[in-house]
Order: sequence, then C-alpha cells, then structure tokens
Amino acid sequence: MQTLATQDYIVFFAYFVIIVGYGFWIYNRKKKTQTSSNDYFLAEGSLTWWAIGASLIASNISAEQFIGMSGSGFKMGLAIATYEWMAAATLVIVAIFFMPVYLKNKIFTMPQYLKKRYNSDVAMIMAVFWLLLYVLVNLTSILYLGALAISSISGLNITFCMVFLAFFAVMITLGGMKVIGYTDVIQVFFLILGGLATTYLALNLVAAEFGSEGVISGFNLMREKADDHFHMIFDTSNPNYMDLPGLSVLIGGMLIINLNYWGCNQYITQRALGADLKTARGGILFAAFLKLLMPVIVVLPGIAAYVLYQNGHFQTEMLQDGSVNPDRAYPILLNLLPVGLKGLSFAALTAAIVASLAGKANSIATIFTLDIYKEKINVIADEKKLVNIGKLTIITAMIIAVVVAPFLGIDKKGGFQYIQEYTGFVSPGVFAMFILGFFWKKTTSNAALFATIGGFIMSILFKFMPAVIDLSFLHPMGFAVPNADGVYEIPFIDRMGFVFALCVIGMYFISIYENKKGLKPNGLEVDKTMFRMSPSFTVGMLVILSLLAALYTLFW
Repeated sequence: MQTLATQDYIVFFAYFVIIVGYGFWIYNRKKKTQTSSNDYFLAEGSLTWWAIGASLIASNISAEQFIGMSGSGFKMGLAIATYEWMAAATLVIVAIFFMPVYLKNKIFTMPQYLKKRYNSDVAMIMAVFWLLLYVLVNLTSILYLGALAISSISGLNITFCMVFLAFFAVMITLGGMKVIGYTDVIQVFFLILGGLATTYLALNLVAAEFGSEGVISGFNLMREKADDHFHMIFDTSNPNYMDLPGLSVLIGGMLIINLNYWGCNQYITQRALGADLKTARGGILFAAFLKLLMPVIVVLPGIAAYVLYQNGHFQTEMLQDGSVNPDRAYPILLNLLPVGLKGLSFAALTAAIVASLAGKANSIATIFTLDIYKEKINVIADEKKLVNIGKLTIITAMIIAVVVAPFLGIDKKGGFQYIQEYTGFVSPGVFAMFILGFFWKKTTSNAALFATIGGFIMSILFKFMPAVIDLSFLHPMGFAVPNADGVYEIPFIDRMGFVFALCVIGMYFISIYENKKGLKPNGLEVDKTMFRMSPSFTVGMLVILSLLAALYTLFW
C-alpha cells in the first residue's frame, strides 16, 4: 500500500492552510460589501480577469483529467489533447459570441436564459434536469473518482478521502463565488506547479532509461520511441478511431461537445457572468492560454509511462484483473516522486478535485436557489434568505453525493467515459436550443422542447442502431468502424454531430410552421456592435489560434 512521508504531509498541510486561510481572508474582506444573492452566487463585479480565467481552469480540471487523460495518453497518445486544445479555440468563440449575448440581456443562470428566450416550462424542465445531473452524476463522479485517486496515492481510506474532500470543498464554497474565484487562483498555481513536477520526473525517467538526461532529451526520445503516440488525427485503420474519429475532432462533434460545455453550462459560464464584457473576455482568453498548457501536465506523463512500460518497467503495477489498466499510469508516476515533491503533486491533485467540487456545488446552489426556490417555492424571499438557502443547498448536495457515490458503480477504468457519453445524449439538443435561441429570433419554445426531448431520443436510437442496421456502407466515408465483435458502429463524437444537425433541421421546420400560424417568439437583444473586439483581445485571440495551427501542423 502506498503512503505519504511526514514531509509530504507537511507540504500538503501547508497547502491546506494557505487555501483555507486565504479563503477566510477574502470572505471577511468582502462580506461587508456582499449585499445581494447575485453578489454571493456570481461575485458580481468583484472578480478580475485573471481570477475568472484561473477559476475556469480550476473548475474544469479534476481527477478525471489527471488520471483519465494520462491514461488515454498511455493508450492512444497526444491525440487525446484535442479535448484541451480544441477547448482553447472554443473559449475564443464563447468570448466573442456568447458572452455579449448573456451580459447584454442580463442573464445570470442558464434556466433564466431559457425562460427569457422561450418560456417558464422549458426553463423549469432544464433547471430540474441540470440539478439532477449536477448532483447525481457530476458531483458524485468528481468526489468518488477523486477520492479513489487520492486513496491510491496516500493509502488513506476511501471513505475518509471522500468526507475530507467534501468538507474541504464546502469550506470554500460557503464563502460564495468571490472566495471560490480567488482561491482558485492559488489552486491553479498548485495544480500547474505540482503537475509540471510530475511531467519533469516522467521526462527525466525516459531520458535516463536510454542513457541521456534532461527533459528536452526525454521528450525527443519519447517522440522517437513512440512515434505512433504523437499524431493528432487518426484514420479508420487506427484502433482508437472509435474514440477520436479523424477530422471530427476539429470540425464535427468535438466542437459541439466543447461549445455546449464552455458556452451553455452554468458550472462554467457562471464565473464570467458577474463581470463586465471586457473583464469576462480577458478571463476567458487567459483560460484559453492555460488550456494550451494542460496537455503538458495531463497527457505527456501518460506517454512517458507508455514508453517506460514498453521498455520493461511497471509490468506488474499497470495490471488490473490480469490486463493493463492505462488509468494506473499517473498514480504510478506520482509514487516515484521524491519525498516533499510527492506532497506537492498530491496537493495539486487535491486542488484540482476540490476546485471542481466547489464550482459544481456553487452552480447547484445557484440553480436551485434562483431558478427553483425563488421562482416556485418562495417568490417573496429576500436577499438574505436566498443566500442562506444557497448555503444550505451546498451542504445538502455534498452530503447526498458522499452518501450515494459509492453505490453508483463509478470507477476509474470506465466511469469517466461513461459519464461523458451519458451527458452527451443531451448535449446536441441542448446546444441546438441555445445556439438557435441566440441568433435566430424565429425559434419557438416548441422547437426548443423538440431539440431537448427529441435530441435525447435520437441519441438513444443512434446508440443502438448497429443492432438492427448494417452500417458498413458508412465505413468508406469514415462514419462507421467495426467494433471488437466486427459490428460497424458510428463513433460517439460523430453521433453527436448527426443528432445536432437533425435537431437544427427539426427546430427550423417547427419554428417556420408556428411562425406561419402567427406565433411570435421571445427574442433577445442582439446586434452586430455587441461582438466588436478590443485590439488587445484581438491580438490574444490571434496568438492562441496561431499556436493551435502550429501544434496541429507539427503533430498532425
């Protein structure tokens, strides 16, 4: 069983004290000015661009990325970095086109947007759906997978790890978005510093294995010894094509996954909704720059572990139930770190988990308090009451997650991918509902309901279509590949693209039909001047897009 040395616990305890102490300092400094529920849930006008950007990344990166993405790096290589690098491009799109619409129309929650654009029925349906999804899927998975990862490194009891993570996250979350936003800056510092330490160790191990030294030499040796792990775009002959289907990771379903996650997700957009447009855009741009760095921290260690494994190392440690489990790669590397540095990387992993838990819990409280409690339960509740209900919701949600998480069958081997596909059943329809609602004033509420419900049904049909229809005719176009049983399936990312297209088509015809009957939908305030960019933002955007073009050209 793995354990941490005394020095590691000292380093970790120092991190804990810094985060909690800084959080209390921010809370005491800001509480006198915290006069409204919007201020508590959104930190209205209080977060700087660097706090917004850091909070976006801290909320996004968790044990799933450290453990799961490193495991995917071990299995399929740098191509998995498309989730991070395409997110950078997506964040630029969100900053330019989405944020102006939200801020101009004073949108603070996603259900509020749906109520204003469509009607209260659509808003309430989605509010309840998001609440259940966030509590029973996202919060539980972050908590349980995080506890598993920490337990595997420290040797501590998994139940204790879950309770500790929940308690730590609640302490931060109860202070509101101001405390979350500013403590996330320190969380990201630990996350990046500790993550880079693990990458540094991994690259040096590869260099030493082949009689060299230094991280540059280690990286060059990785490219030489595992060339097949340094290609971003797969063809249909690649065994991992089902997970990352060719050009679809650039222009197809991957774009929908990212736009829905970064642009239509309360958990993420909440960080920027309390700021002015310039600050929000600056923060999102900063997050995009950090996204370019993430594969160095979460993917390269997995590739390094693969090279070392191929050269005879970790032959026993990588096994689970008699077969290789790629998700073991990152914990194995962490356990090789020297005393003290291991504590720092342990703190980095904890920072990623706690920041994600805090952000998710705050979003749960925001949706329940502003979109359900205030709208349906107590419409005359004052601001103090709303804040207190939000705090109670945070504690309740975390207790539920601790209690039910062990019974959901979540594990590191398949839990994360299952959750991604589960949420992906509704992502195409939700994104279609949002994007047409933004930019096409004729879109009706019935069309939105079609996208939400119909999109889910179509996703289910596409999932089970191979059982009744031979899809081999799609193989020459790259839209279907044989699985382990020889049955042709449509890759998950491509299925999302197809469902999104069908939702848009269905919404178009439903809206046109209802418009002809005299229905006039609610429109948002949108005009071209909203999307103008400042010179500094334009320069930052061009730098990011140029770096992305260079990376994909180099590793195509």
